[in-house]
Amino acid sequence: MKQTGFFDVEERLARLSGLGDQLEAFSRTVDFEVFRPDLEKALAYSDGSKGGRPPFDPVLMFKILVIQTLNNLSDERTEYLINDRLSFMRFLGLGLSDRVPDAKTVWLCQKRLTQAGAIDGLFNRFDATLVAAPKQRNTNAEKADLRKGRIPEDWQDKPAKLSHKDRHARWTLKFTKAKRQDDGTMPSSDLAIPFFGYKSHVSIDRKYRFIRKWKTTHAAASDGARLREGLLDKTNTASSVWADTAYRSKANEDFMEKQGFVSKVHRKKPHLKPMPRHIQKSNAGKSIIRSRVEHVFADQKSQTGLFVRTVGISRATMRIGLANIVYNMRRFLFLERLNASA
Repeated sequence: MKQTGFFDVEERLARLSGLGDQLEAFSRTVDFEVFRPDLEKALAYSDGSKGGRPPFDPVLMFKILVIQTLNNLSDERTEYLINDRLSFMRFLGLGLSDRVPDAKTVWLCQKRLTQAGAIDGLFNRFDATLVAAPKQRNTNAEKADLRKGRIPEDWQDKPAKLSHKDRHARWTLKFTKAKRQDDGTMPSSDLAIPFFGYKSHVSIDRKYRFIRKWKTTHAAASDGARLREGLLDKTNTASSVWADTAYRSKANEDFMEKQGFVSKVHRKKPHLKPMPRHIQKSNAGKSIIRSRVEHVFADQKSQTGLFVRTVGISRATMRIGLANIVYNMRRFLFLERLNASA
């Protein structure tokens, strides 16, 4: 094998650009420097006055988290692929001889951002689906304690065990339509699938489909109550609120009217009565617009394989928040390309 030269690397990078390097497009369209103030405040790295190895640049570390989120990578796999892939190195501004943050450094960066509660600020700088988490094996007594917000007695003197137990995720049932069987018949009932983890609640704008507001809860949290907890955005591109029947309640209707929003929330079927034809038709029309938020969740699942690997709601919030930032970046890039081709 011949020795690799400088121009060989340049030619390979040019080839990657020609094939469509998404990270290179990110670098062109997203000003990552806007995140620096929040990152420097949250990470609070040493100024180097006491000596020691200088810390990595905060924006570089944030870009690594973007790569990790885009590709659904573990910390160890992230370290390996940064060393392995030229496209990753170019995005990070690293040369072949530059030092690359190891897996522990990536983990510590996420930990500091989580402890500082920085994800909301980072999301705002860039102007309800279920997310699976590792399943827990707990006894009935332990489950009862967790539901009441208590730490089980047997865990309190076992910090190693406590650190691996997710005390915030919850079980819920996810209902899905039953599929037609091979003989053409439909099952008499739909499917209820047990699900453990967290729930991502988002609101998007109708025009551009950016995520405007978001919130993370355990999987068993009610969707409807989240509407009054900051999910609506008065600076959105319109005042109408489109949502499914889970958000239909007198409290939500009164809240939206008081805040100046126009409710386009689906109406529920009357109890023990068939759905009136006019309501069914109205809901069908609303679904055409409301379903756009489902496209966001589908994109996150298919493109980034959104899955919470961490323990606890603080880290889950950080993970889901990063996924929302990356989604908005990808959406912005798509709209830029659309505008350029028009």
